[in-house]
Amino acid sequence: MQLKIIIDSRERNTELISALEDRGIEAMIKTIAVGDYIISDRVGIERKTVSDFENSLMNGRMFEQLARLKEAYERPILLIEGSREDFRLKQNVVFGAIISMYIDDNLQVLLSEGIDDTADMLFSLAKHEQSEKARMPSLKGGAHAYTDSEYQEYIVGNIPGVGPKLAKALLSHFGSISNIANSDIEDLLKIDKIGKVKAQRILDILNVDYEDAKHRFVNQR
Repeated sequence: MQLKIIIDSRERNTELISALEDRGIEAMIKTIAVGDYIISDRVGIERKTVSDFENSLMNGRMFEQLARLKEAYERPILLIEGSREDFRLKQNVVFGAIISMYIDDNLQVLLSEGIDDTADMLFSLAKHEQSEKARMPSLKGGAHAYTDSEYQEYIVGNIPGVGPKLAKALLSHFGSISNIANSDIEDLLKIDKIGKVKAQRILDILNVDYEDAKHRFVNQR
């Protein structure tokens, strides 16, 4: 039986996908509401590089993201990728956060040294779940099915600088994503914790032409 892993379409690390395929894993690229990798109907993984992990800790989004991961999967895992030398924060801060996740939040945390290490871990997890437990990856897996309102919160919450709490405030105030997109800066400024820069960013993301956005990204690389 060929092992399979569902990979979020925004997490298309070609080097990692190649490493997984070298290990005989079928990489299925799909849109995942929460997490980066689905190993089985109960195991979902959020992968972060050391830099991503530290940035999420500093901007306060880490524990909000992990709360969503816990809600979505029976067996949630945070995988942190990078060597210990890559950490910029003090060791006690990093280890304190990891210990809190493990003990207080009952979240499994795996530390990977790099791409090959990550691929080995994902392979072992897939083999355990699929070959030994006969549990296959499924977008319908996890603790519960997501409602339309939760998908709306997910979409708005992933706009840079927004997050889950602000997404709920925006949707509660405006009623829909369409209404947010059709609002103006003055309307958005009525929401707590939204300034002019963030308001403009929200409108830009929701209203920019798709082809123009792709062209702009290519020119910025």
